[in-house]
Amino acid sequence: MNCHPNDNIPKQGNDRHPHYFGMARGEDDKGFQATNCNTCHNFENNTYSGVPGAPHWSLAPARMGWEGLTRSQIAERLIDKNANGQRSFDELVKHMTEDDLVLWAWTPGIDANGQEREIPPVSKEEFKNAVEYWFDNGAVIPTK
Repeated sequence: MNCHPNDNIPKQGNDRHPHYFGMARGEDDKGFQATNCNTCHNFENNTYSGVPGAPHWSLAPARMGWEGLTRSQIAERLIDKNANGQRSFDELVKHMTEDDLVLWAWTPGIDANGQEREIPPVSKEEFKNAVEYWFDNGAVIPTK
């Protein structure tokens, strides 16, 4: 959810607090010229500072905001080509199962205090299998 806010403010931590230093979306979802996301966030986690990193670090486009939505609403938005960047099911599967930025969730590194960041409650393989299964079976919108 931190990368899919429904406003222009990236979130941090499990409590989803606003990003430090007054960071905001900017025109290309990567902050502003002087405070671009990549000023601090590089291609990999920084074990010295605790700054997380992965290739093409940025916010999801505003049209892909998920914060505050139900599972059904997120699923609807995910498969809506007007909201997902005109991606086909195959392109969505590839994005969700191969993109290093998405998969960063399973290798989040340490925070600024040297504490390991929390990983998702399912393994990376379980996630990938669930994504593939959902799309292979028509991406049916959940009712609960």
